Amino acid sequence: QVQLVESGGGLVQAGGSLRLSCAASGRTFSSYAMGWFRQAPGKEREFVAAINWSGGATLYADPVKGRFTISRDNAKNTVDLQMNSLKPEDTAVYYCAARIGWDINLLVGRYDYWGQGTQVTVSS
Repeated sequence: QVQLVESGGGLVQAGGSLRLSCAASGRTFSSYAMGWFRQAPGKEREFVAAINWSGGATLYADPVKGRFTISRDNAKNTVDLQMNSLKPEDTAVYYCAARIGWDINLLVGRYDYWGQGTQVTVSS
């Protein structure tokens, strides 16, 4: 069992930056692949970025490639999402998720634990 708590959301102007952080409980954080997802009003939850257990492999959704960076610190049990050059279409609730296993996956259904989400709003 792992509990995830996101932080760092807020309101930012287009072109600005935010850094989301997800703190995980438990001693086996390095056993999980981690992901960030987002859900805008009226839309399905969608994949944003994922990172494998060691941090040596990452995957990004096309809309955020080159603007977002996912990273993890297994000593601190945290996974971060640095978001630069934000656009109004990035507005959503952002969720941290943990997947039992070491490999990356972009499917919502393949993640076992979820945080409560943090709101990101980008104004034009």
